[in-house]
Order: sequence, then C-alpha cells, then structure tokens
Amino acid sequence: MRFILSDLNNAIELLTDNPGDGRKTRISKDVAYMIKSRVALYEATWMKYFKGTAFVPGGTDWPGATKDYNKNYTISNYDALTDSLFQVCMDASKIIADKYALVNNNGILQQDATDPENLYLNMFATPNLSGYSEVIFWREYNRGLGVSHNVPIFAQTGGQLIGLTRGYVDNFLLDNGLPIYADAERYQGDDYIADVRKNRDSRLSLFLKEPDQKNVLFNMDGMDRANPIEGYPDVTGSNRETGYGTGYAIRKGGTFDGEQFTKIYGCYTGSIVFRSAEALLNYLEACYEKNGALDGTASDYWVRLRTRALVNTDYNATVAATDMQQEKLNDWGAYSAGVLIDPMLYNIRRERRSELMAEGLRMADLKRWRALDQLIETPYHIEGFKLWGPMKDWYVDSSGSSTLKYGGSDNNVSSPEQSSYLRPQEINPLSLVYIQGGCKWAMAHYLSPIAIGHFLITGGDGGSEASPIYQNPYWPLEANAGALK
Repeated sequence: MRFILSDLNNAIELLTDNPGDGRKTRISKDVAYMIKSRVALYEATWMKYFKGTAFVPGGTDWPGATKDYNKNYTISNYDALTDSLFQVCMDASKIIADKYALVNNNGILQQDATDPENLYLNMFATPNLSGYSEVIFWREYNRGLGVSHNVPIFAQTGGQLIGLTRGYVDNFLLDNGLPIYADAERYQGDDYIADVRKNRDSRLSLFLKEPDQKNVLFNMDGMDRANPIEGYPDVTGSNRETGYGTGYAIRKGGTFDGEQFTKIYGCYTGSIVFRSAEALLNYLEACYEKNGALDGTASDYWVRLRTRALVNTDYNATVAATDMQQEKLNDWGAYSAGVLIDPMLYNIRRERRSELMAEGLRMADLKRWRALDQLIETPYHIEGFKLWGPMKDWYVDSSGSSTLKYGGSDNNVSSPEQSSYLRPQEINPLSLVYIQGGCKWAMAHYLSPIAIGHFLITGGDGGSEASPIYQNPYWPLEANAGALK
C-alpha cells in the first residue's frame, strides 16, 4: 500500500493535466489522483474491518508470522494509520470532485428520436466521451482499426444471461427518498416490471428495461443484431447472447443508435475507466468512516448525487426511515464482520451501490467492507423478478399452454414452491447452490490463493514449505484443495 501510494505521488508530480489535447484518453495527473483515492479507501476500510484477523499483519492466525523476516512484526499506530488513509482518500477525492462536474440527468428515457437527449444515460453509450464533464479517463474504440466490443449488443436483450437481482432492485429508494417498505402508497409493488420502475430513483427507472420499450431510435437501416422493441424477458432460454438471467434486464451501456448493431462490424461506444461520481462517493464514505459524521463537503457531495438521481435530497429523512432488519434482506453491504452497520453508513453504501451499477466495483466493495461473513452460516438465495405472479402469463405457446417447466429433469425455471421470485441459480437441482440451500461463503475467499507452483519454484529442493512466500489466510499448501475456513 505504501509503495503504491508513493508511486502515485510520483505520478501526480510527473504527469501533465491534459495529455492528448484534453481528450481524456491518456493517463493524466487527475487519473493518478482518482486511483490514489480508490487505493486509500480500499486499504483503510480493509484495515478497519479486518483488524485483529489473519488478513492483516500481526492479527490472529496471520500466516506471515511463520516467516523469520516477519518475526514479531505488527503495524504500529494501527488506528492512526487507518484514519490517515481515510484522510488521504478525502484529500485526493476532493481534488477530483471539485474539478469534474456531474453531467445532467433530465430523467428522460428517450423513446422517440425527437425526445430530448439524456446526457447521463448517453454518457455510458456514446462513441466520443471527451465532451462529458464527469469523465476523467475513458477508452476509445474504432471500427476502422478493428478495435470494438459487444456491450451495446448485450444490452439490447438480457445482458448475456446476467441481470439485476431482486435484492438490488428493491434496494433503490423511492423518488421521495424513502425505502420501498416505508411508503406503501407510493411503492407500486413488483407484480410487473413496469410497476417496479414507478416513483423510483431515476437510476433504476432509466437503467431497468421493461417490455414494449424501444431499444433503437436512430440509424435503423442495415441492423441485424438489434432488438428494436423490448419483449418479455426470455428467462427460459439458454442462448447466452440473448437470454435473460433474472428477468430484470439492464440498459446501462446500451445505445439507441442502430449503427452499432451490424453483424460485420463491432460496437465502438466509449468505455469509462474513471468518472468523478466515484470521487464524491469515496469522499462521503471516507469522511463518515473516519469521523463518524459528515462534514459540509460530504453533505454537499451527497446532495449533488441525489439531485442528479432526481431523489429527495434530504438524506437524513432516508436515514430516519431506514430499518436495518429490512435492509439486511436485500443487501450484503448491510453487514461488516457479521454485524449490522448503522443506518447512516448503510445509506452511504446504498448510494454507492445505486450509482455504480454494473461498473465492476461491487465485489471489491463487499470484500473491503468484510460484508460476506454472514453467508458462512446463513445461505442467501439470489432472486430475480416475480415470475410466479401475473408475469407468469407472459410465458405461453401458441395454444395458450405454459412454457414454464419445473419439478422435473428438464427445468427451465425455478419452482414456485421455492419462491414467487425466479431463482436463476436453483433451476437445476444438481447445481451446488440448489444442493447447499443457497449461496455460501468461506473466510478464505476474501483473498485468492497463491498458486502452488509459485511455492514449488521458490522453495527449491525444500519444497513448498521452504518457500519464502506465505499462503493467504485459510488456504492450504497443496494443489486443487478447497478453503480451510
């Protein structure tokens, strides 16, 4: 951690502000600040929540203690160091947050070529991202150079059999800032996908697709890989490109431009690497973790994020209405080290979860928060949309007979006896998740095992035990073996 932060400080000193004529496709000083923010927050929260365990030097069962070069080693001034890292995160985050303004969200999901453009929606699906104020660094694609990808094609249908979970969808606030369980009148239920999107945080209503929406609005001639009109989610199919894993399909990363959907050529929308919303979220979290309260800057950043999401900006009202017994049902992030966190910290984590949908940071967050311990003893069932309600009538053949199969050897959906909600990992009765009664966790999985080959190479004639390397906690020194704890 110290080595990485030192290198980042050198990068900040040596890099320029606007390389490549300011197109933001080359690493810059601000990119180094953004990475510094992320590194410091990760290390600080890891140290806080894994204190005294095998996952930090000097903790109980720390495997490094078996090596002579670590004899009696501990981290001095542990709590002060943790706090200092939270401050490093805050300082770096503020530089970015104050420099790169959030793009505007007008709340409009275009459904006609004449509808106003939504910059927030299009920021994730536009070929050239250099003009978006929020973007710090992005990757450019180019058909002419043969550099392309398929994300918009996946977003036309079910996202390669990967969808939003029921827990994730339920976790989004109502537009008045209350959780769905706190306002039964405004929450419209989940009998239909259209109901789920009503009166909600606009990040859900924009990025959760529903049947009959238009997926393409421009340049529609010559398309052969598009799904112009969203149909009923194909949860019974197995085609990876067009199948729907949970019934809740994500629009983020999709585009309305038919030019992207031709078979001969790949897609070339830009891909965001860093954007400033993460800096606001990092500052907000680090400030509360360090001080147990929000300063004026953190409060301002939270209001900015909720303003852009078109959610009531009174976050204190949200905190007051938050029931952690309800939230633990929807969100693993309600826990740290097997203990429910307080409602303020929880809502800071909720904001992060809602804003960074499908941007690749969720598992890293869950690990640094130590938010998976509870799954060791209490398995969790991943669920999707409410299949066994009125939406079951979507799935019939030409004769009106149901196409849903369960309770046999050729299942294509989970049984209604298991849940009213689709359980995509429990369709096959031979699946591990089905057999063990849900998703489980082992402490060892907070870190990956070091390959046994590395121990053998470095151990020489003495074998793996003679290696100067030590294995990560609760992993054995033998090949093809599972976690010990």
